[in-house]
Amino acid sequence: MMNESSHAAPRDHVAAGVASPGRRKFLQIAGITMAFAAFGCDDDDDDDGPTGPNDGEVDLGSGDTGILNYAYALEQLEAAFYTQVIVTPYTGITAEETTILTDIRDHEIVHREFLRAALGANAITALEVDFSDVDFTSRASVLGTAKTFEDLGVGAYNGAGQLLADANLLLIAGKIVSVEARHASAIRDLLNPNSADFAGDDVVEAATGLDAALPPAAVLLAAGPFITTEINAGSLPTT
Repeated sequence: MMNESSHAAPRDHVAAGVASPGRRKFLQIAGITMAFAAFGCDDDDDDDGPTGPNDGEVDLGSGDTGILNYAYALEQLEAAFYTQVIVTPYTGITAEETTILTDIRDHEIVHREFLRAALGANAITALEVDFSDVDFTSRASVLGTAKTFEDLGVGAYNGAGQLLADANLLLIAGKIVSVEARHASAIRDLLNPNSADFAGDDVVEAATGLDAALPPAAVLLAAGPFITTEINAGSLPTT
């Protein structure tokens, strides 16, 4: 089951230790700016929402609502993961790493809660997640999984943006993906400090200088091992 603490409000949390003020401010401003800008937009999307669950299955729905539910599912996964990271910090975690990962957790919770509020009655239910393959005591396991989730998130938003019909929603998606890209760079820098891996050629095409764009089917397949709830994405737009 998803850790109940993943739904806790992040505002009262104070990170332990003292971290790099430059990087901390960088992440905080990114998340706060996105949140205030996003909540100022109205969602007038009238597409069909998700259908009721069938033996535990959730149906994302169609049109823009389906795409928002798709994003909401991914944000649920990320928020649950980073919440667990902070609840059970890995061995040898530094004050700076704690602060960075706490900031990322808080951003993901903001993303999740914004999407849930925007979807209203059309929001899918809370997903059940499975992190049994993650060793939360191991720095390499935690940061390696974080890298997977952040790279996947960037590719997911890049791939889904073209499927949105509402320009306001496309604007919001662009704001969120820019924050996810900052997360991805921060995690990559923790894994390989002072290297060019923050924008490695495994995610940024050298010829175009652009991040990868992944279709929902590929993203859900990659995220599948971490989600036990069955997700029906059959009604999502493809063009």
